[in-house]
Amino acid sequence: MEEEQIISNKEGLIFSKIKKNNYKLSFPLENKNIDLSKIIDFSLIQLVYNLNSDVYETVRLEKLNDNEAIATLVMKHFFEDLGLPQRFSYVHIQKFIEKDRISFRSQSIQSHRPEGIPEDAELMSIKELISICDIVNPHQINNSFVIMFDDVMYIPPFVEKLVALILNKMFKRVKQFIENIRL
Repeated sequence: MEEEQIISNKEGLIFSKIKKNNYKLSFPLENKNIDLSKIIDFSLIQLVYNLNSDVYETVRLEKLNDNEAIATLVMKHFFEDLGLPQRFSYVHIQKFIEKDRISFRSQSIQSHRPEGIPEDAELMSIKELISICDIVNPHQINNSFVIMFDDVMYIPPFVEKLVALILNKMFKRVKQFIENIRL
């Protein structure tokens, strides 16, 4: 078993490599003004995308029912100058509720290409993305996101560091937004 390698640790957001093509982002959330467990649903996922319009070109979240959704995400073409293709995600998301945990499991849909995707964009093939929200108490949640890319996908070390920067920026916005909500 490989040892988890921390790639970035900034402002309480820790991005690490678990093993080849497997990464984890973890951070706590706290807000004494609201019951955080009540806001963990698909609208929270939409909030992540809405707060990061500089990262995503287009975002579509289609809620199928209370526990399932389909998300189509086209990322901005960050690495065009490096010769890397623009990426998109097309995932099926399932929500699971346990006693003190709410989790989301996402997997790439590879059976067909959704409409509106740039012709030269490539699917970011995600074996599984697991988002876990452990409820410490009504006002505190520990979050972790584990993403497992297909084994054949090559991720250069410099790209790992750039991804860490992007994710840190994205989830720092979400963290600040949620921690500053006043109801």
